[in-house]
Amino acid sequence: MTPRQAHIERRTSETQIALDLIVDGSGQSQIDTGLPFFDHMLTLFARHSLMDLTVKADGDLAVDSHHTVEDVGITLGQAFAQALGDKRGLTRYGHAYLPMDETLARVVIDFGGRPFLEYRLPVELGPAAGLMAGKGFSLQLVEEFLRGFSVHAGCNLHVEILYGRDAHHFAEAVFKGLAKAVDHACRIDPRVTGVPSTKGSLSG
Repeated sequence: MTPRQAHIERRTSETQIALDLIVDGSGQSQIDTGLPFFDHMLTLFARHSLMDLTVKADGDLAVDSHHTVEDVGITLGQAFAQALGDKRGLTRYGHAYLPMDETLARVVIDFGGRPFLEYRLPVELGPAAGLMAGKGFSLQLVEEFLRGFSVHAGCNLHVEILYGRDAHHFAEAVFKGLAKAVDHACRIDPRVTGVPSTKGSLSG
């Protein structure tokens, strides 16, 4: 099988990002975004998806964390789109329930070429919770990362924190749940002939 991997570079006036992804890896990572909490989340993603991930991001952190987090999501999505190619033999769908102490998150993904994000927090937190999950990293940034990823990976992504109390646990459950759902969806199923779609294409 052709190696499923990608190298993506993204340069704007706000961020400069270089990212390497190996889908069929072992969970190794080298992450440097300038945001230690975000580095931790991406390391968790690599470890629990068993994919190898290298990210070097230089962003305008003196302004805000938003651009760096969103643009890494965009770049990671582009890497998946490139690495998965025409998606022949792909399982395509994946899901995970991920517990983190008092928190439970559900993540469901479809690499079907149709980008869409549905992101839900516990209703009492409101639609755009500004809770801090870690230093310099608000819970709202999780949604920005997921949206950039979904749009550029071409995936339908549903993420819901079913319940919990700790914003750090919310973020960690989401990133670990995303890892497990992506791991399942990206597996090659030997029973699948060609592309797993009645349309014959998963390009959108």
